[in-house]
Amino acid sequence: MNRFAAFVVVSVLAFAASPAVLLGGVAYAGTTPADPRAIVYIGWPNNGQVMPAGKPFRVWFGLRYMGVAPKDVEFKNTGHHHLLIDTDLPPMDQPIPSDRNHLHFGAGETETMIQLPPGKHTLQLLMGDAHHIPHDPPVYSKKITIYVK
Repeated sequence: MNRFAAFVVVSVLAFAASPAVLLGGVAYAGTTPADPRAIVYIGWPNNGQVMPAGKPFRVWFGLRYMGVAPKDVEFKNTGHHHLLIDTDLPPMDQPIPSDRNHLHFGAGETETMIQLPPGKHTLQLLMGDAHHIPHDPPVYSKKITIYVK
C-alpha cells in the first residue's frame, strides 16, 4: 500500500488544549520531528467527568497541526495516539510501553471504548512516531482526571 494512501485525516476540531511542552526544559525525545505548534487533547470525556461503572465508555482524541498515520508509516508531521491510563509519561527517548496502562492505537484510531473499575482515574494522550517513540518535541496532552461510579 502506498504510504500516502495510509495517511489519515488531520483532526481540526476547535477545542482548546495546552501545547506540547518539554519536560523540565530539556527535550529527552526521539529523533522524529514534530510541528512545534502540535496540540493533542482528549475531546471526551472532560476533566472531572463522572463515567458509569460496569459499562464501556467512549474516549476520543483530538490533534491539531499534525496528522494521524498508522504505525510503520513514516510521513512528515504524523504519528499515532497512545492513551496513558493511571500512569505518568514514559521516557521520551524510548518506545512507549504497551501494557494495560499504555494503550497503542497503531492503526491510526482517533477514538476508543474503554471500561475502568470504580474509582478515580487519570487519562493522558502521547503521540508516537512510526516506531512508537515520542516526537521531538514530544506531543502530549494535559492529564485529566475522571471518576467511575
